[in-house]
Amino acid sequence: MVEFSQRSQRFQASAIRELFKLMADPEIIPLSGGSPADESFPLAEIRTIIDDLLATQGSALLQYGITTGWQPLREAYIQHLLQPKGISAAAENVIITTGSTQGIHLVCDAFLNEGDVVLVESATFLNTLNVLRKFGAQIVAVDMDDQGMCIDDLAAKVQQYHPKLLYTIPTFQNPTGRTIPLERRQAIAQLAAEYDFIVIEDDPYGDVRLEGEALPPIKYFDASGRVIMMNSFSKIIAPGLRVGAAVGTAEIISTLEVFKQGMDTHTDNLAQAVCAEFLNRGLLPAHLQRISAMYKERRDVMLSCLDTYFPASCRYTIPQGGLFLWVELPPGSDTTALLNKAVQAKVAFVPGAPFCLDAESGKRYMRLNYSFSAPEQIREALRRLGALLHDELQA
Repeated sequence: MVEFSQRSQRFQASAIRELFKLMADPEIIPLSGGSPADESFPLAEIRTIIDDLLATQGSALLQYGITTGWQPLREAYIQHLLQPKGISAAAENVIITTGSTQGIHLVCDAFLNEGDVVLVESATFLNTLNVLRKFGAQIVAVDMDDQGMCIDDLAAKVQQYHPKLLYTIPTFQNPTGRTIPLERRQAIAQLAAEYDFIVIEDDPYGDVRLEGEALPPIKYFDASGRVIMMNSFSKIIAPGLRVGAAVGTAEIISTLEVFKQGMDTHTDNLAQAVCAEFLNRGLLPAHLQRISAMYKERRDVMLSCLDTYFPASCRYTIPQGGLFLWVELPPGSDTTALLNKAVQAKVAFVPGAPFCLDAESGKRYMRLNYSFSAPEQIREALRRLGALLHDELQA
């Protein structure tokens, strides 16, 4: 047998993807994935848009496209998603990606050499950790508190490690649901300028706000051109479209374009055009209002059930948006072991360890998703999990 590459040995199977295999059992209540609710998808609007597009531009949309993306989408993204956040950009500053994870991969292609240091939040999106491992990065975790990344620890590690990249999810972070406040966002942009590193600002959840006032992204404070912001249409329209976007300097975007040419040539034209029309027809604001109301109800049910069913020694975040909250169990707890019992009780969640560089430090955490399951399912799932936790902590 021909040996697999050394690079393949750096990857770890995604805990979330492995949990998806359990979803073949219809009795399992999934609090595990990061999926929007099936009933959130704007099916009627997308059906109308596709019919119109195929009738008027079908040949162009089914032909090869340009690597940087469908021009109407790049323009619509700037007008409807960037400008309202105070970000000034031209088409040359934008590249459309096949999901935002591709954008992260392209930035790593453009900037990382073997052994380069990348700073990440102490708990972060596990798929990004796998991408960074693939490139042979030296990954260093930055401490977090209830307001996200700690700037003092970030500054200390910047000075110690001289990173090439910083990866952060500043708004409704995955997995914790935390949001970095305004002053810290400014400080991150200033540190990047002062110490010459790239910030990957991953923002797939920021438009799914359940309450509170929106904050400007880190990119808003980027006077040095060192912040690359990633967005995704997966959580705000539908993940099956596989459309994302990245905004950065023209030089950075042109370099990402070269690497994307060698990866998939271009993102699906029809899916891009659907997103462009959805934005240009003014459908997004009402859609966001609808799904945010749905997710707020589900989040509130989950929070209430955590208070009712979980031991008082458990702590949890209260996110103002996004899809997740983060539960902290007492010291000595092991959510990986607990998952096996939870699956037997027909409930799935994601243990904390895969989100952390130091798996041991993540063992007493779990990520719960409130967007996908109906309120009555959330109640029953939390009741079952709570009973298991009471048994575990009394043992």
